Amino acid sequence: MKGKTKQFMVLGMGLFGSSLAKALHELGHEVLAVDSDADLVEAIAPYVTQAVQIDATDEAALQELGVRNFDAVIVSIGKKLRDSILVCVIIKELGVPYLIAKATDEIHAKVLRKIGVDRVVFPERDMGVRVAKSLSTPNVLEMMEFSGDYQLIEIILPAKWAGHSIIEVDVRRKYGISILAIQRNGQFIVSPLPEAVFETGDILLVLGQKDDINNLSG
Repeated sequence: MKGKTKQFMVLGMGLFGSSLAKALHELGHEVLAVDSDADLVEAIAPYVTQAVQIDATDEAALQELGVRNFDAVIVSIGKKLRDSILVCVIIKELGVPYLIAKATDEIHAKVLRKIGVDRVVFPERDMGVRVAKSLSTPNVLEMMEFSGDYQLIEIILPAKWAGHSIIEVDVRRKYGISILAIQRNGQFIVSPLPEAVFETGDILLVLGQKDDINNLSG
């Protein structure tokens, strides 16, 4: 993997939060996953550096986790707007250097920006944006930017990879990317093993830094 290892805290282990936490850890970063639901914490634990069960609205608990020592914190709490806003306020007051938060609508986003969130993301709304961007990149089917440095894309398998395994292609070292899933004949292979062999027609779900993605899809 290219670049310096960073430390991320992801709060909220729903679909977006858990996928993001896994992907960042796959890229070699240190990831602390946080949720109040013990089952979600247990489910994510094998895929991150550390997973803890706390109430994220508890300022003392967040402070004890050393929030300000992380390079960035991602708040992926969507269902309870009050909790999302309160957690973001607490984290900003604790001095985190970079705060990203998921918003459910424009009003939610406006409040998040007002309280100082550095980047607001709309995982659902951005679907249309990523499709539009992908139209200008021939072998990229869909694309989503979720931080200043990273992109999540669906890409048609490069022809030269067909017949080779993930470990043979050495995607992390040579290309600086992480393959989260392979779509093949309408089915998904999630978190494929290093020994998995690529086949012509595969569609890959890939996470990586912008420059690496551009080199891969150019």
